[in-house]
Amino acid sequence: MDLKKYSKITAVLMFVFAAAALAEPSITVYNQNFAVVRDQINLKLTKGINELSVTDITAHLEPDSVILRDPKGNRALQILEQNYRSDPISQGLLLSLYEGKEIDFLTTDRDGEQKIQKGRIVRSGYVAHQSGMQRYGSRYAQTQSAYAFGPAGQPIIEVDGMLRFGLPGLPLFPSLADDTILKPTIHWVLNTDRSGKLDAELSYVTGGMSWKADYSMLAGEEGDQLDVIGWVTIDNQSGKTFDNARIKLMAGDVSKIQPDQDQYNYSGMMYDREASMPSPVSEKAFDEYHLYTLNRPATLHDRETKQVEFLRAEGVSSQRLYVYDGAKIDSRRYRGWTPDNIRHNREYGTDCNPKVWVMKEFENSEKNNLGIPLPRGVVRFYRRDDDGQLEFTGENIIDHTPKDETVRVYTGNAFDLVGERKRTHYQIDSNDDWLDEAFEIKLRNHKENDAVEFRVVEHLYRWINWDIFQKSDDFIKTDSQTIEFHVLVKPGQEKTITYKVHYTW
Repeated sequence: MDLKKYSKITAVLMFVFAAAALAEPSITVYNQNFAVVRDQINLKLTKGINELSVTDITAHLEPDSVILRDPKGNRALQILEQNYRSDPISQGLLLSLYEGKEIDFLTTDRDGEQKIQKGRIVRSGYVAHQSGMQRYGSRYAQTQSAYAFGPAGQPIIEVDGMLRFGLPGLPLFPSLADDTILKPTIHWVLNTDRSGKLDAELSYVTGGMSWKADYSMLAGEEGDQLDVIGWVTIDNQSGKTFDNARIKLMAGDVSKIQPDQDQYNYSGMMYDREASMPSPVSEKAFDEYHLYTLNRPATLHDRETKQVEFLRAEGVSSQRLYVYDGAKIDSRRYRGWTPDNIRHNREYGTDCNPKVWVMKEFENSEKNNLGIPLPRGVVRFYRRDDDGQLEFTGENIIDHTPKDETVRVYTGNAFDLVGERKRTHYQIDSNDDWLDEAFEIKLRNHKENDAVEFRVVEHLYRWINWDIFQKSDDFIKTDSQTIEFHVLVKPGQEKTITYKVHYTW
């Protein structure tokens, strides 16, 4: 196509504004405040160069992500120029346009009578680009916000030769200029090979949209069998309403470059396994992630939070774990310490943590009535009281979890279980490079009826070469510097564990 030839054809220059959507929009939402929007727009094109403006877009569109194409591939489109304006007309913007000029202000006197008073705008106080300033990083955003909300953000008006901060009344502006906009707008100059209507596809990445998963784990009066209910919550703060949209949700860790960080993480959702109650959400593997689709169109209003149930499973087996990790080590205090510093500090690791952690663990498998990709989200646990009411017993966050993996969640500290840890021996020989250390750990079970198995975690933090040559109980080596004692303590009793470790380096 000869672009020089078409650049001379001024007769075919035309404007097409705010095209109406032909079909339901499609949205893929990620949980780190962005989404991909795909809309169909009706364009009337003339062969050659056309000027097009579209306003039915979000307020947080990323201009460099915009794609306009013929989805059927029948028409050649070449975008010669694209302009994105995201600063719609407002009182502050109009004040800035009339800086140095005199306009009318509608004022009200003490008697309630209204009158017109002239005032010259010395400074509008308007901060340009404030709506999109996060795109340029937090430092720029903070600078702009400080300007907008500080003294420099106040308008200065000259009335009767006197300067005053603030507006004297309601500003009355002349009619809008031709280049002012009421909504965020994309303006294209494009070239096409023939005239006619085109059902084009407009797609772009936008901020202001996110989603998250939430799980409710419901236990009966006794036991640890769970009924699981999952919700997906979609939040639309994009500045645009999507009517009858096809909505997809992406789960996984997708890299998305931002001004102040190297990547975005985002999450997904699940589906209901009960055949009698079809799930409103379906799931499939997509590339290296999981894609979840709402099975019916939904309307997402601007400033709206929408929730959809996506999981309901009964009879999920779980177990309760009691973990005692007795070494209380302040990571801030010992930040930057070398292994040699740790070995030669007698007090390192001697502070005691008396709390016993309560953990819930369940297998994400089909035989356990789950077996589906679980996206990152908040898991809340409830237990039914003898009066039938559900009482909240703890919550935490799970990461993306594939099927057939085990989920372990910390829910709080046990009230009736106590641990006590103290060092009983420390000896170091720096000439021959060895160190001996011994500990005594007491576990007390104050429950009236239930025996409890404690999982006692000990970190062998002095060095990687170690040998336990004295012990009161058997242990499991869980990694190169961690061991666990599994000890059963009967109700109302105390159990003592001792061990002595020899380090060499």
